[in-house]
Amino acid sequence: MNLQQTDPEIYDLIQAEDKRQHSELEMIPSENFVSDAVKEAVGSVLMNKYSEGRPGKRYYQGNRIIDQIESLVEKRALALFGLDPSVWHVNLQCPTGSIANFAVYAALLDPGDKMLGMSLYDGGHLSHGWKLPEGKPISFTSKIYDSHFYNVDPKTRVFDYDQIAQRAHAVKPKILISGGTAYPRQINHQKMREIADSVGAYYMADIAHEAGLVAGGVNSSPFPHAHVVTMTTRKTLRGPIGAMVFANKHLFAPNVAKGEVGSGYQNIGEALDFAIFPGLQGGPMNHSIAGIGVALHEAMQPEFKTYAAQVIKNAQALASELMKAGFDVVTGGTDKHLVLIDLRNKNLTGKDAALALEKLGIIANKNTVPGETGKPWNPSGLRLGTPALTTRGYKEDDIRKATQKIISVLHS
Repeated sequence: MNLQQTDPEIYDLIQAEDKRQHSELEMIPSENFVSDAVKEAVGSVLMNKYSEGRPGKRYYQGNRIIDQIESLVEKRALALFGLDPSVWHVNLQCPTGSIANFAVYAALLDPGDKMLGMSLYDGGHLSHGWKLPEGKPISFTSKIYDSHFYNVDPKTRVFDYDQIAQRAHAVKPKILISGGTAYPRQINHQKMREIADSVGAYYMADIAHEAGLVAGGVNSSPFPHAHVVTMTTRKTLRGPIGAMVFANKHLFAPNVAKGEVGSGYQNIGEALDFAIFPGLQGGPMNHSIAGIGVALHEAMQPEFKTYAAQVIKNAQALASELMKAGFDVVTGGTDKHLVLIDLRNKNLTGKDAALALEKLGIIANKNTVPGETGKPWNPSGLRLGTPALTTRGYKEDDIRKATQKIISVLHS
């Protein structure tokens, strides 16, 4: 029996969501549309198999096909980013980006070690150890590790790398983290690595949002500089929910001797694998890994580079139209797929703006902004993105028309 016959309630809700996704304008930067091929892989019989362990080293029998699939997807992941498999290791088994980040911390840090990441209010992420300014831990990471934060320059609202260096020398973290959910400018990974080296820290680049833009060659790559790179697969990479963690097997932080990574593991890759299984989870989601593999194959095609470039063109058209209408676009534009608006000059909150747009069928999200004066659940900013609309074929003129609708709602 098919789903409609077995469970008509769930079937009807799925059909309703499918209709919603195609009738509304999806402008949340972390959302996208996967291909039918990706959906076919994710909905396959692979979800029936349990496969604790790594390819060729499973706890259960019957994994010979699963081993071939996961090994193939690993090869594709390395190839997509132009990485030498003798140097770089990849693990595909974390189901989300937050868990992938936590796996890195578990592999490289001891409880109580210091970490330095971007402030959540300035565009960082909860999984980078967020705690409230008064010190109350919010993420589980901040309950285990001693988390500290750096900020954007209050005037330009972009990174001042000298200020980040000063903060790093004051904190002396064991790991320096870059990447965020609402920072619209490219990150200088070379400078971040130099800062990490100057204080003897690992450098972890979280490119959850930019992964597809890096793969498409339109954003700078962290791989020449980072010890570890994490990413999700559902955003600009146009894959299913999932994550990938890459580790350079030959790089060690200046204050860590070779062969002393994570309880005696010979390289970061080995420590990372153990942190994921048996450290944090059991069997991986084989169906999602296969879906990631399909998405990676699609990203290797020439048209994906065209897509990635169009995502940025669309985002820049969006930012330009908003600025012409007097909106305070954070940093004065974007280098990526997202635009962040500070609505305080319009006497609006991000929550009110997002709700008003949703009534018109435009889906965006409230967001904190640098110098935030509101609360996280009712912040001062609105975040918009172009990955999903670009997948639907939108070009700059289409985006400008959509932006005029946004402007009319927010001005009313």
